[in-house]
Amino acid sequence: MHIGVLALQGAVTPHYAHLAALGAEFSEVRAAADLANIDGLILPGGESSAMLRMMDYYDLKNPLGEFVGQKPSWGICAGAILLAREVVSPPQFSFGAIDMRVRRNAYGSQLDSFNDEVNGYPIAFIRAPVIERVGADVKILATKNDHPIWVEQGRAMATTFHAELTPDVPSPMHQRFTEIIRTHHKT
Repeated sequence: MHIGVLALQGAVTPHYAHLAALGAEFSEVRAAADLANIDGLILPGGESSAMLRMMDYYDLKNPLGEFVGQKPSWGICAGAILLAREVVSPPQFSFGAIDMRVRRNAYGSQLDSFNDEVNGYPIAFIRAPVIERVGADVKILATKNDHPIWVEQGRAMATTFHAELTPDVPSPMHQRFTEIIRTHHKT
């Protein structure tokens, strides 16, 4: 299994240990050609508007849109914003892979970042978005304060938190993403 991480901006290398623990190959995605040989893509945490500017600069928006429409993709924090159908505060482009409305930076500023747990696994919320609404076909895997924080729909998965920053490898979220990839390969 070969998993790429969008490497335009944000938390990229922390995924390496999690993927290696699952026996998956890791590669950084910086160009359209990098998408050709991967089975799944992680859109990492970082700054979604900065990522969009880099996508435009490297002419990656259309190739990424095609990829997330056809193959497994996991959006983390900023990546979750990029996979949403609707983005508010402020509105911005997204790929619409998951039927959800996301409010950017809803947990506050960098200073308001905090740690928490999902099913006993330590996670971090860093300038995290809030998922305000999900469609009927979206499966909610975890919530916080009555808001979904881990969701999936078809081949796409999103977390509003960071699981890759924890040294306990592999994370349950990385495990679930590899399960989605395996399921997708069977169909």
